[in-house]
Amino acid sequence: MLGIDFLGFLILLIIALVVALVLHFGLKFYVTEGLTSFFGKLIIAWLGAWFGSPVFGHWFEGLNYNEIYIIPAILGSLALVVLAVDLVQTFKD
Repeated sequence: MLGIDFLGFLILLIIALVVALVLHFGLKFYVTEGLTSFFGKLIIAWLGAWFGSPVFGHWFEGLNYNEIYIIPAILGSLALVVLAVDLVQTFKD
């Protein structure tokens, strides 16, 4: 999973973008408002999507590209963003 190609990078970026958009603008799940918070969430969501398949496993053989499995990537992206926002909110004060 270390050496992904450009299409794999784009797939993870699209997953991260959708997760970050839904959580930030749709559900208003953030520490602060604004684009900097959104872009930080986008980076964390991409890392979560990247870790998703190795951590959560390989689900649904039909929904994958190389070693990127879509459902675990979405779950990893959601999990890492929620964890990061909750940790920042916990230690904010």
